[in-house]
Amino acid sequence: MTTLQVPSRLVRLKPRSTATLLLASAVGLLAFGWPLIWQTDQGGASALGHTTDAPWLFVLLLPLLVAVVLAELAESGIDAKVISLLGMLAAVGAALRALGPGTAGLEPGFFLLILAGRAFGAGFGFVLGAVSLLAGALISGGVGPWMPFQMLACAWVGCLAGLLPRVGGRLELLLLAAYSLVAGILYGVVMNLWFWPYATFGSDFSFIPGDGLAENLHRYFLFVVATSLGWDIPRGILCAVLVLALGRPVLKAFRRTARKAAFDVPISFDRTDG
Repeated sequence: MTTLQVPSRLVRLKPRSTATLLLASAVGLLAFGWPLIWQTDQGGASALGHTTDAPWLFVLLLPLLVAVVLAELAESGIDAKVISLLGMLAAVGAALRALGPGTAGLEPGFFLLILAGRAFGAGFGFVLGAVSLLAGALISGGVGPWMPFQMLACAWVGCLAGLLPRVGGRLELLLLAAYSLVAGILYGVVMNLWFWPYATFGSDFSFIPGDGLAENLHRYFLFVVATSLGWDIPRGILCAVLVLALGRPVLKAFRRTARKAAFDVPISFDRTDG
C-alpha cells in the first residue's frame, strides 16, 4: 500500500516576518480600497488619480519588502542561498513578463510565480511577486502610477500560493491549476480598483461618491464584466494550462534545488588558526 507524500514548505513564515507581511498587505488593501471607504468628491479627477499618491505608496512598499526579507533572515527563515534564488527567479519572471506584457491578458510569468510561492513559501512568494513585477516593468517600460499596485497584487498572488493546503500528487497539481485560474482573474479584478474610482464610464458603471458601499460595488461588478473580464479569463486559463503542463517538473526542480542547497540548514563557519 502506497502513501501520499505531502510536500512541506521549504521556507516557513516565522512570527516576525508574518507580522511584517501582514503590515505590507494592510497598506496595500488601504491603497486599493480607500476611495470606497473614504468617499470624497472626485470631481475633475482622471484615470491617473493616483499620480500623486502612487510614488508615496512605492516609497512605503519597498522598505516593507526589505523588512519581510530581513525578518526572515533574522529568524533563520531564509539565507543567502535563498536570496540568490530569489534574484534568479525574479530575473526569469521579468523576462517572461517582457515576452508577454499582458497582451489580451496573457501573462506567462504568473505560473512561475505561483509554483515558486508554492514550493518556497508565502514570504518568498510575496517578495518574488513584487520584485519580479518591478524588474519586468523596468525592462518593458511599464513604469507608471499603476506599478506599485501591480507589485502588491503580484505579491499577493505569490503569497497565497504558499498558503494553499498541503496536498501531494495529482491533487496538488489540480489545486494549483484551480488557484491559477482564480488568481489570474482576481488579479485583474483587483487591479481595476487603482483607476476605477477616478474615471467616468457612465452612471451604471462609474464610482459615485456618497453612494453606499453596496451600490458602488455593484457598479464595479458591472464594470468588470463589461470591460476587463475578457482579459482576465485568458490570463487565468493560460496560467492554469501552464501549471498543468509544466507544474510537475518545475516543482520537482524547485524542491530538488532546495534539498541540494540545504536551505533549511543554518550556515556555520569553522574557525581555524592562521
